[in-house]
Amino acid sequence: MNQKIVERIGWAASIIAILMWFSFIDQIRLNLAGQKGSVIMPIIVVVNCILWTLFGIGKKNWQIIAANSPGIIIGAITVITAF
Repeated sequence: MNQKIVERIGWAASIIAILMWFSFIDQIRLNLAGQKGSVIMPIIVVVNCILWTLFGIGKKNWQIIAANSPGIIIGAITVITAF
């Protein structure tokens, strides 16, 4: 496959991943309203995103870093508000 196409697919996937993290905003809202959700999924998300971000840093792959960095922050906020 053409390297330019692969690069575009990578950035498109990164944008979709970033948008996916915004789905946690609704859970944060519910947590703050007193409807606490499970803490297991956001904890796993944070750990997963940390590992992928470190991998991206090691490979100097900005698409992986961009896709997973927001998950660390939003996942952590979700964990904190679940308590």
